[in-house]
Amino acid sequence: MHQLVVVNNPENWLLDIPGVQVISAKNYITDPQYIALRNAKVFNLSRSYRYQTLGYYVSLLATARGHKPFPNVLAIQDLKSKTIIRIVSDELDVLIQKTLKPIQGHRFTLSIYFGKNLAKRYDKLSSRLFDHFQAPLLRAEFLRKEKEWFLKNIYPIATSEIPGEHRSFVSEMAQEFFKKRYRGVPKKETRYDLAILINPDEMMPPSNEKAIRRFIQAAEALHFYTELITKDDASRLNEFDALFIRETTHVNHHTYRMARRAAAEGLIVIDDPESILKCTNKVYLAELLNKHHIPAPDTLIIQSVQTDMVQEKLGFPCILKQPDSSFSQGVVKADSATEFVQMAEHLFEKSELLIVQRFIPTEFDWRVGILNRHPLFACKYFMARQHWQIYERPDDGKIYEGDSETIPADEIPSHVLDTAIKAAALIGDGLYGVDLKEVNNQAYVIEVNDNPSIDSGLEDAVLKDELYRKIMLELLRRIEEKKKGTS
Repeated sequence: MHQLVVVNNPENWLLDIPGVQVISAKNYITDPQYIALRNAKVFNLSRSYRYQTLGYYVSLLATARGHKPFPNVLAIQDLKSKTIIRIVSDELDVLIQKTLKPIQGHRFTLSIYFGKNLAKRYDKLSSRLFDHFQAPLLRAEFLRKEKEWFLKNIYPIATSEIPGEHRSFVSEMAQEFFKKRYRGVPKKETRYDLAILINPDEMMPPSNEKAIRRFIQAAEALHFYTELITKDDASRLNEFDALFIRETTHVNHHTYRMARRAAAEGLIVIDDPESILKCTNKVYLAELLNKHHIPAPDTLIIQSVQTDMVQEKLGFPCILKQPDSSFSQGVVKADSATEFVQMAEHLFEKSELLIVQRFIPTEFDWRVGILNRHPLFACKYFMARQHWQIYERPDDGKIYEGDSETIPADEIPSHVLDTAIKAAALIGDGLYGVDLKEVNNQAYVIEVNDNPSIDSGLEDAVLKDELYRKIMLELLRRIEEKKKGTS
């Protein structure tokens, strides 16, 4: 992939960055070779991004040509928005107060060069601002009122505005920035760029290391350039054509923010932000399933410790769930009214609403994997040793898991499959894992997961490599459908 640095006048370009081509904004806009160029990243370091300036048109036309501009037009608009600046200031408030607390006076200007500042103590704040306002060279202005700092303004600067004593540092940061993004000559031609979001420190990730390797192999066989990224790569999302999330998702979390940003940048995203929003809150799911008459355990949504109502409508034992629980965490069983009161009071400390469901004891739970409204895999997850859940977390700190059995899609009982497909369709056309219980030939939906577990040796036990290929093929199909729609 070609890497272009676009500036107003290359003769005034003062930074030494190997591996990139420096051209003028005028040439990029008018030269036929750049108009016809395919697979290019355009790093726009023009003097100004104001509306209808050359810098603005560089990013606008790069998008139209199918190139990947940095910053893109969305980021340029964010730099102009006082509302966005205020929202970011509020979001980063704790970090801003902590970082700027030692500063005397009422004004402070922070120079941000490719996400870094000369002083290490400002690196974290610089990085977070760079994540939000994705321009290579920035200045942020802070004001202090009544002992509280806030972000007043942030704007891009030209290379000519870099102080002489900063230039060597900026050159070093630029080289580091481009080194991360420069791949050299690929071994074979790639069609599209895929980012797989992981968290190397996650204790129970949705996919184990071997599964991640098999996803990469499947993607590369379809001529994707594939790269594993983490939350620290949020500012790089516009370099890719698709984002595949293999980190446990939450709404108030970087996974959701990155999914939203990627979707706004025009990437194909699995898990898409709307699916994350719908699936990660069990209050929403309970209402959705009830409205569409999808069978589920009898459910109550409560906002106080309503023992009598629970006793009357559900009885004991019953299951209590935090709205955003996952991997059996935040899910407890109350065997009596006394236990219910104790558990509910504890869970209400974290949420103003709780889910209470009738307890349905079964030997195993079904998990049906659905991709674009079609079955992908099915597993029986058996309960952990003499436990009521598939995961047991005793006080010894260990996690115990029950056995599992993978079932060919054509052997899934029809009532289980039909219910799973209907439940997933209420969420969207993404990749889902529908958890169900089966009693007397009746399936009951427990939840729909937007980020289902796919581990090597478990969910892929039937389809093997074909499972990973099917998911990558769906990403490829969506990218090419989108390209057709914009061509």
